[in-house]
Amino acid sequence: MRRPAVWSVLVMLVIVAIPAIALAAGDEDLSDFAEYKEIGLGSYLGAFSAGFLTSLTPCVYPMIPITLAIFGARGGDVTRRRALLLATSYVAGMGVTYAVLGVSVALLSGATSFGAQLGHPAVVIPLVLLFAALAASMFGAFELNLPSGLQTRLNQIGGKGFGGAFAMGLVGGLIAAPCTGPFLAGLLAYVSTTGSVFGGGSLLFVYAIGMGVLFWVLAAFALSLPKSGAWMEAVKSIGGVALLWAGLYFLRPLVRELRMFAAPDWWFLGLSLAAVGLGIAIGGIKLSFHGTWPQKLRKALGVALIVLGAFATWDWWVTPKQRLPWLHDEKVAFERAAAEGKGVMLDFGATWCIPCSELELTFGDDDVYDAITQSFVPLKLDVTEDTPANDELRARYGAATLPSVIFLDTKGRVLGRVKKLLEPDPMLRVVRPAARQLAERAPAKAP
Repeated sequence: MRRPAVWSVLVMLVIVAIPAIALAAGDEDLSDFAEYKEIGLGSYLGAFSAGFLTSLTPCVYPMIPITLAIFGARGGDVTRRRALLLATSYVAGMGVTYAVLGVSVALLSGATSFGAQLGHPAVVIPLVLLFAALAASMFGAFELNLPSGLQTRLNQIGGKGFGGAFAMGLVGGLIAAPCTGPFLAGLLAYVSTTGSVFGGGSLLFVYAIGMGVLFWVLAAFALSLPKSGAWMEAVKSIGGVALLWAGLYFLRPLVRELRMFAAPDWWFLGLSLAAVGLGIAIGGIKLSFHGTWPQKLRKALGVALIVLGAFATWDWWVTPKQRLPWLHDEKVAFERAAAEGKGVMLDFGATWCIPCSELELTFGDDDVYDAITQSFVPLKLDVTEDTPANDELRARYGAATLPSVIFLDTKGRVLGRVKKLLEPDPMLRVVRPAARQLAERAPAKAP
């Protein structure tokens, strides 16, 4: 006798266990997780959206009749509740596969040396070229397909019931590999820059949930499948645009112009959004590269406007309103701090460290900016290169991981530390106590 309730409990335990396993595998403790910001809500929404878009691509679409047969959604003897539980088992299987992949990539990227290598032009440029090639595939330049024999074998994995649905879900992502590949490449590359085990596992699990939405809907309502056509090409075009954007994202640390061209003003945002709108209007999403030459040119121009406009919009979002007056020489910074009766805020940075650059937004907040400049001399040391000198410098200040911001008095005594990306309010809860300690240690002025 089958026990759907037992299987549904097991499935829910798997869903709950993924974050717990990921957290246990990493070096974060529960207090770190409570303030975890390196992979934020926007990243999860992006992963969910990428998963949902993947489910609408031609590689996944042919799987729908197979999955409907697994769910029994079109059988008269199957209740909607059972179909939804089967769909949940299937999606949980996909989630486990992708979460394990995310955890594995995060574990491999945990070492600083790996992050440094990821920021090296010899790694970044081939990665950007790969994104461009995958985008060309999404635009129809060539097709990515699994060998028919392998796909047939994968389709035969599984069986009846909840266990069969779960097993089929474990390999469902492999069957859809030609279309999940482009989206997954960007997500995994992003995970590798953060080195977060919890973030990597949970982000990829959310990606699988996004893919599963369509299957839940079909299981619940046994909808008739819409015919494939232009709407699928539009979905692939959106995926291609996202991949080109991801290429610029990873190229940004190497190209100063991509980091500095945005202005933190509303007019810049307006122009960026207008470029996106114009690109869509002239056919960047709707038209195909398989049309006439005028249509191909309109498509290319539209794609360029959408990609550049979207990237400029994001660059506007991450551009701080004001930048701290950084010094870059350790000796000069401590001498100035002593002369001005201040401490030193030492910020270790690297071009490959995404949270390090995102901290600039926090430093640009009015309250944080004032609190820092009133009591500390900002010192930024670039440790992008993995050299003995940089290793010695980081070891001396105890900056084993990045980001690493250290508040010091002029004798080198630590007043406070920041080891993760923080929003303005949590940052102030570090800066202000450090400033009070600095004031308490200051020598009394002669009457």
